[in-house]
Amino acid sequence: MITSPHNEKLKLIRKLQARKHRERSGLFAAEGEDLVEAAQTVGADVEFVLVAGEDVEPELLDAVSELGSGTRVIGVYRQRWSLPGGDLSVYLEGVRDPGNVGTIVRTAHALADGPVILGPGCADPYSPRAVRASMGSVFARPPARATLAEVDGFKLALDGGAGEVLAEVELGAPLILCLGAEREGLPADVATGAHGAARIPMRPDAPDSLNVASAAAVALYEVANRMADRA
Repeated sequence: MITSPHNEKLKLIRKLQARKHRERSGLFAAEGEDLVEAAQTVGADVEFVLVAGEDVEPELLDAVSELGSGTRVIGVYRQRWSLPGGDLSVYLEGVRDPGNVGTIVRTAHALADGPVILGPGCADPYSPRAVRASMGSVFARPPARATLAEVDGFKLALDGGAGEVLAEVELGAPLILCLGAEREGLPADVATGAHGAARIPMRPDAPDSLNVASAAAVALYEVANRMADRA
């Protein structure tokens, strides 16, 4: 039973709250019973798991928690990265919010057979917020890292105001659905490097754009169904 706040495992969990340490160590922390169970289900590469009241004094686990009091379990895992591939995948560039990145990882896991590919300027998918938002999908379908130029396939840029309506655009295969930050969208050089552009039609009195995670969910659902009908 860990009874000291100076324990090396507790100190590591604290350090992993910083991106630079996650990148340097190749490790990350996952907090909560659901995430630890998801990691166990897929056989994730675990360094250690601490359970409050069994392995560590509960108040000490609370002290290193991102969630605050009441934390039951925290696991530390080795990061895994996929290679780009699949008939349908998502490419992100400049999506800086970790909650959006994690949510898109979860959505892509549900609707696409390829990973989320993270380009320059994206939030860390292994940050605490991203891992929580992925609801364990970061274990089952690890993300990939690449620039769009390094990915092979039909690249379809999702643009809030340009391009054909998504439901009517011609789809190539394998398909990479490309999204950028909510306000800025995809960088101009990335958008022009895509093979086509599409938009999600919205009501005239709607906001200028959808949240990027919401846009990804709508687009993935539409595209996945069209590709399934065509198969």
